[in-house]
Amino acid sequence: MARVIMGIESSCDETGVGLVRLHDDGTVELLADEVASSVDQHARFGGVVPEVASRAHLEAMVPTAERAFATAGLKLSDVDAIAVTAGPGLAGALLVGVSAAKAYATALDVPLYGVNHLAGHIAVDTLQHGPLPTPVLALLVSGGHTQLLRVDDIASSITELGSTVDDAAGEAYDKVARVLDLPYPGGPPIDKAAKQGNPKAIAFPRGMTGPRDAKFDFSFSGLKTAVARWVENAERAGDAVPVNDVAASFQEAVADVLTVKAIRAAREQEIGTIVISGGVAANSRLSELAAERCAAAGIELRVPRPRLCTDNGAMIAALGAHVVAAGRAVAPLDFSANPGLPVNIVSL
Repeated sequence: MARVIMGIESSCDETGVGLVRLHDDGTVELLADEVASSVDQHARFGGVVPEVASRAHLEAMVPTAERAFATAGLKLSDVDAIAVTAGPGLAGALLVGVSAAKAYATALDVPLYGVNHLAGHIAVDTLQHGPLPTPVLALLVSGGHTQLLRVDDIASSITELGSTVDDAAGEAYDKVARVLDLPYPGGPPIDKAAKQGNPKAIAFPRGMTGPRDAKFDFSFSGLKTAVARWVENAERAGDAVPVNDVAASFQEAVADVLTVKAIRAAREQEIGTIVISGGVAANSRLSELAAERCAAAGIELRVPRPRLCTDNGAMIAALGAHVVAAGRAVAPLDFSANPGLPVNIVSL
């Protein structure tokens, strides 16, 4: 008998509620994906303010859930299980979602699962491309995380192969956008400007690619600093800053490092499929370069559509469906949010 899974996401500045149907054959069907973003409230600060995000989640949670059920044509009583982001993320923001999920689960008397936000970014791909191959390599690229992950079972077995040692790729985008006087968040405006620029105009450094560097780790702090210094020197010399060329050259450096390391990891792990997920996965140059290099290496590439790449409730519902299908234990009702939840813990 098919089951309806409700997913609640509140790890940062998006309040997401998703609904999926888990079919008897293990496939997962997306029914609704509603998101309320507080990004405009953070834009004037150049980054997310935790207290503002938490209050925005409080205000948006119930209306977002109501929209999701209206979209799916379902009632609360149709829900068979609930999954909620337990971490990682902002402590206050996570607690809003966890509290809401506990309230819904108690009122409906249905099982509750606390799940990992990062694993959700991988699981969401199944809503578009179907079941994941086993194993699969995930390149997770977002505002707070840049990781290479080996996924042997999306419901229980994820191993980190490498991670960023400083700024995540998304953070670097935001900081470079600020240097170039582009809006926050920095990903979309840099991507747009880069389309009009020359990616070979400036030879920005490729961090952590030397022979002595960790094979699968990343570093974008040096790249961010190099961009800032280049712009400062141009302004000091009285030259106009070629924003489009700087954006294109910066973006090329990021995409180059991400794709080179992902291909390398897939080859060494003998994995034939790469999934790119997280907010930066919506970047046009990253997808383009990854497609070129995966095709050359004989590796299948899967990238969810942009709406599914950013934080949303559908990804948590999808992960919840896989956890339910695997028969994983239900979370105790007294579990709490864990801002530093490691990626190898898929569910509590």
